[in-house]
Amino acid sequence: MILDILMNGLITGSTYALLAIGFSLIFGVARIVNIAHTAFYMVASYIIYFCIQKLGLHPLWASLVAVIVVTLAGLVSYKFFIDPIREHEGAVLIATIALAMAMQEILLLIFKGDYLTVPSLISGYLSIFGVKVFYQQILTFGMALLILAALWALLMKTRLGLAIRSTAEDREVANLMGMDESRVAMMTMGISVGLAGLTGVVIVPLTTLSPFMWMNPLVMMMAVVVLGGLGSIKGSFVGAYILGFAVTLVVFLIPMGAYLKDSVALSIMILVLIIRPEGLFGVRFEEER
Repeated sequence: MILDILMNGLITGSTYALLAIGFSLIFGVARIVNIAHTAFYMVASYIIYFCIQKLGLHPLWASLVAVIVVTLAGLVSYKFFIDPIREHEGAVLIATIALAMAMQEILLLIFKGDYLTVPSLISGYLSIFGVKVFYQQILTFGMALLILAALWALLMKTRLGLAIRSTAEDREVANLMGMDESRVAMMTMGISVGLAGLTGVVIVPLTTLSPFMWMNPLVMMMAVVVLGGLGSIKGSFVGAYILGFAVTLVVFLIPMGAYLKDSVALSIMILVLIIRPEGLFGVRFEEER
């Protein structure tokens, strides 16, 4: 059971981390609360299914197509739906909710709400102390770590990463230093939605596809972001694994835990916020300058 809890906790935490960090990126740079973030993850999963099952593409090519299509869709959505109203946070919130619902309804029309699955990329399992650890689980966790490492290198070792971090720190100063804040925000949106698409690539062999599959990850992603601190990438990373292991422990150790996992995770978030309202790694709230 310990190995099962460890592996499932790592996979769940990595999934939450990929989603939450992508969400935190665009919030930190452009102060956009993108409710449609997990809907892009859902669309990527369905594109992979369609390319594999209907077009007969290899899973690697299907994954590449899914990430490219979702990233382009995110950029188009930002340019035409979000950017014109980005200074009005309430309008952005409503627009992204409408965008997510539109994606849900389109998938319902195309796939009729059926539960679908994608075959594993790799079959077989490794037996450790009599416990089966499937190769697909190991591959999923390894891919998630690789994506997170690549994102860290992008943010810390490139000029684009420096521009993103600078803009997130202070948009006005970044503009004064010659950075095109609007362009940086759009590129950050592309990276953010691309991460959502990569999350679909990573998790699609281990989950069941449904046009409503974006809702539960949305709740958990928001809990992770608030727990770690709004706009804090490090906070999103740490908070993702805290809630990931909390959810896994509840499922494995408590009878009917699958029905309680979200409540327990949200209770942890509320408890932390009572003690530290800004989250684990967020800055203290202050009046807008």
